[in-house]
Amino acid sequence: MKLMEKLRQVLMKYIEQNELILGATLSNPRDRERIQKLRIRPVLRKEALSYQAERFVGTKAYHQNLSPDELPPLITEALAADFRQLELSAERHKLTVLVSRKGKLTIKEQEVLAQTKDLDLSHNKQKQYILPQDKPVPFLVALGVQNAEGKVLKAKYDKFRQINRYLEFVRDILPNLPKGEGQLKIIDFGCGKSYLTFALYYYLKIMNGYDIAVVGLDLKTDVIADCQALADKLGYNGLKFEVGEIGSYKNNGCVDMVVTLHACDTATDYALARAVQWNARVILSVPCCQHEMNRQLACDALALVLRYGLVKERMAALMTDAVRANLLEQYGYDTQILEFIDMEHTPKNILIRAVRKNHMKYHAGAKMQEELALLEEFLHISPTLQTLLEQVE
Repeated sequence: MKLMEKLRQVLMKYIEQNELILGATLSNPRDRERIQKLRIRPVLRKEALSYQAERFVGTKAYHQNLSPDELPPLITEALAADFRQLELSAERHKLTVLVSRKGKLTIKEQEVLAQTKDLDLSHNKQKQYILPQDKPVPFLVALGVQNAEGKVLKAKYDKFRQINRYLEFVRDILPNLPKGEGQLKIIDFGCGKSYLTFALYYYLKIMNGYDIAVVGLDLKTDVIADCQALADKLGYNGLKFEVGEIGSYKNNGCVDMVVTLHACDTATDYALARAVQWNARVILSVPCCQHEMNRQLACDALALVLRYGLVKERMAALMTDAVRANLLEQYGYDTQILEFIDMEHTPKNILIRAVRKNHMKYHAGAKMQEELALLEEFLHISPTLQTLLEQVE
């Protein structure tokens, strides 16, 4: 591929001109069973510069050390075989590479100021989070995750990890949220105490300079009042909280991103359907309490398995989210099911990430529709999301 060779040459230029590559992430895997992500960072080994490649396969991470000259072929081969997206930062450049379903390569290179200040190249360094764990972040201090000096409180460390993991997913979709095309509108359904809503606003607005308007929606009047008071206190003028439910929420104008975190049972389906109706660019959803399919699930071939309540409950939850992901694919979205945080912290650890394809609203494939119909007949299920999406058309 000529463009893949062009990418290799761009990377070789950095190496030959001694431009340090600060970090690279290859994501959006072609086959999640094979590999989920590849991260690269510079390290010093015996005072010599090298790069460490960290491959994430299932729940395990594998490491490989490379010389600078070995880095360009590794990145181009991994992008050609396993991934569809590359985000790379060097001292004087930022590089974004996207690979379409048809194999078309898009390379975007941007010149930036040198970024090596305070760079830590130690081989066994402390994990670097998007939000610092040694400097106070105003909303984290206000929500009791950090103290005034920026130290993460021991009882809140899992919450701190969850917030940063969430922001990693947001970071991956930044190429789909363009700057300079007007204000972006984001709706967070079922925001609750809004740890992640504040994190989303802080990351996009304060850290990355996006012009955004974020609306957090929840049914609890006291919670919404507290969240709005905190947003006002912090001066987050683009962050508003409202009392309301997903199904009846009225929106004027377009919506660029819809977030639904731990919306219970079919509330997730209503949020996903509204996102599709609004033709949202990005959807981030962490489902919760998938009871609907658990009530419906009936299959003679699986009777020996479904007789155990816990097994049936977990199967139903996984089936529900798989069906949701496929329905979003039918309605024009590239969709992934990702691990949100480790199972040891919460069993509600699946995140559905959907990005609208090529600004097309609907692009349902006949084969996918047939496969879903067969599955529904086999399991005797009738998903709420499917009914809602049929009403959208």
